[in-house]
Amino acid sequence: MKHIISILLQNEAGALARVSNMFSSRGYNIESLNVAPTNNSLVSRVTLVTSGSEDIIEQIIKQLGKLVDVVNIIDMTDGDYIERELSMLKLSDNYTDEEALFELVNNYDAKIIDDSDGYLTIQIIDESSHIDKFIDCLSKISTILSVVRSGSMAVAKGKPVLFFTS
Repeated sequence: MKHIISILLQNEAGALARVSNMFSSRGYNIESLNVAPTNNSLVSRVTLVTSGSEDIIEQIIKQLGKLVDVVNIIDMTDGDYIERELSMLKLSDNYTDEEALFELVNNYDAKIIDDSDGYLTIQIIDESSHIDKFIDCLSKISTILSVVRSGSMAVAKGKPVLFFTS
C-alpha cells in the first residue's frame, strides 16, 4: 500500500542523504521525494512516498526516528489528508484531435501554460492517481515528449496533525 510520510528534518548538510541512505541500506524504495523549507529556517519538510505492508511502514518510521537530524515524523495516510502533485507535460502540436485535447485539458482542470515553436506544455495539479489517469488519456490522443512531476505533497485536513518522535 502507498504511504505518504512527512518528516521534519533539520537543515544541516547531509541530513537528506542520511534519510535516503537509510532507505537504500534496508532495501526500501522511495517512489517520490519532495523537500522544501518550512516557516522555520532551521527545519525542512521532507514528503516521501513509499509502499509496503503495515509492518514495513512501521519499521521505516522507527528507523527514521533513530536518525539524529529527524525532528518529527508522521504517516499522512493514517489520517484524513489532502494530497497534491504538480506535473508538466510537453507534447508536439501534431495531436490527432484538437477538440478532444482541449476537452481533456478542461475536464481535468489542467492548463496549457505554453504554446510555442510547435509544442504545447500542459500543467496539471491534482492527486497522483488523477495525474496518472490524465497522462494515460493524453497519450491516446497525442505524443507526450516529456513528463515532469513534483511528487506528492500532503497536508492533514482540519486541525493540524501532531507529529511524533521515536
